[in-house]
Amino acid sequence: MTHPKRREAAERLASSAPPGALRVVMDPDPTGTPSVLRTALAAWSSIEDGATHQLVVQDDMVLSDSFFERARHAVEAMPGAALALFALWDSRNGAAVRFGALAGARWVGAVNEYFPCVSIILPRQVAEGFVAYGRSRLGGWPDDILMYRYLSEQGVPRYVSVPNLAEHQDGGSISGNAFRGPRRSVCFLPSDPAGHEDARLTGLTVVPFFKQGVAQCAVRVTGPGPQRWLHLDCERYLAGAGVPAARLRTAPAEAGGGVRGTWLTAFATGLVERRDGLRCTSGRATTSPDPAVVAEALATVGPGGISHARTEEQIDERRAELARTAREGLEAGQEAAEDLARPRRNRRASPSRPRRVGVMGAATPLGEHIVRGLADRGHAVTVLEPGGPGADGCAAVADLRDLQEEGDGETRLSLHVRTDGDGRPLPYPVTYTLYAGDLYGPGCSRHTLIGRMVWNALRSHPVVLGADPERPLHPLHVDDLTEALGLVLGAPPAAHVLTLADPEPCTAAGLAEAVRRAVRPVPVETDGAATTAPVRAQFRPDARLPGWSPATDLGRGLHSFAQWLAYEGIRLMPD
Repeated sequence: MTHPKRREAAERLASSAPPGALRVVMDPDPTGTPSVLRTALAAWSSIEDGATHQLVVQDDMVLSDSFFERARHAVEAMPGAALALFALWDSRNGAAVRFGALAGARWVGAVNEYFPCVSIILPRQVAEGFVAYGRSRLGGWPDDILMYRYLSEQGVPRYVSVPNLAEHQDGGSISGNAFRGPRRSVCFLPSDPAGHEDARLTGLTVVPFFKQGVAQCAVRVTGPGPQRWLHLDCERYLAGAGVPAARLRTAPAEAGGGVRGTWLTAFATGLVERRDGLRCTSGRATTSPDPAVVAEALATVGPGGISHARTEEQIDERRAELARTAREGLEAGQEAAEDLARPRRNRRASPSRPRRVGVMGAATPLGEHIVRGLADRGHAVTVLEPGGPGADGCAAVADLRDLQEEGDGETRLSLHVRTDGDGRPLPYPVTYTLYAGDLYGPGCSRHTLIGRMVWNALRSHPVVLGADPERPLHPLHVDDLTEALGLVLGAPPAAHVLTLADPEPCTAAGLAEAVRRAVRPVPVETDGAATTAPVRAQFRPDARLPGWSPATDLGRGLHSFAQWLAYEGIRLMPD
């Protein structure tokens, strides 16, 4: 699939394939608004009579020597599956490929993210269904996010190749993705031979990845209800997994260029791989990891994590150092998993038991993130539900029900503390009220002013400021709220009414610019008709939490919010 501007590249790619394997499909409206989805639908519509599957490749891809042989064997092994032949080096699916490499897999089950569409195979009926699905959604989400939604809704199995069968060439982006920096494969070996295409790894529950300079983890929620994932800070996840702080302090200090983030991501990968015993079996025998595949998959952790802010040349200068750091981090994580698995016979008892904390209103995406955050910070958390166990025995009860505000009203929570910081019962429960300002981040609604801005930018729509571009906002990220809540639980302060958001506001216009930088550089518009929108009260001059201030950078926080909305919120709050 191509555009007239890149027809020559598409024809070269088609001519490099076996005769008749590839043919060029052109954008049906090349002078219109750039749209990958429009051209993709034309490509999916062009399936030939008698074909059982359709392969669609974008014009800026390089194919491996065994591309068509591996693809054919994979279709025979998984005839009903969607097969992605490429994943980005900073993506969750790329992180899944790394686990596949460590397990000796040839294919790994896709995880909670867009489904990569730059080189993809669909069964005929699935392709035809996507055409109908996509035509009713033109002008909104990108094709890869729509593909993820469609395949998930239809229950189509989804796999990503290990190693990838295609590599991306960065020759400019017609669709406006050049701002993301170099976009390379997580693991591409041009001469990788075909074989063992039935060797698969599935069921991943933790996916560490390094993106936009931040080491992160996607963690699948185990429990009732639809499958869903939490978006966590990698270092916080490791602490909650029982990794001693002293071991994490051995991580290299950040000297620029993503060294620490690379090490933490690789450490978490090694920990999960060894702790969870990830293994891949084929129909005949257990496969063994290929050292060349493992080495290449690890070598892209660091480059992918810094690709948003580095040129190809700058990344090349750091590649060897970051590859070495990733190997060291992986081995350290594997060693940590082995240490955690050993019985500690002579371990001294903890001087104090963790205080049990009850949480009301936790049965929401936001509540799940806060509960997980408190648990990772060492609190023993009990979710309090109507008709369930009571709060007896809880040192404190946090009430999150007021946090479910979907408009532009004040967000707050109540905290009922029953014991003091040393665990001694109080004569009567002390009630704290914590004001969270403009709350945003994973689990938050898209129907607030910040949520609407991020939601629009994700779909390449203009960010709308509302009637007053100078309106003051006081953003507070979910991670900062959880950190503050944990501190109040551990050492209840003297003041009972606390303001958590930063007292220095940003304006709606300033926030819009931050969204453009963190999500997508879309236009900004002022909606003069939005005069009926609720007006937030001015910043509350209540007491501050002693020794604490919000720590999440606004750009990083907006990016984490965008990721959650695109991959999880989109299913919970559809258009």
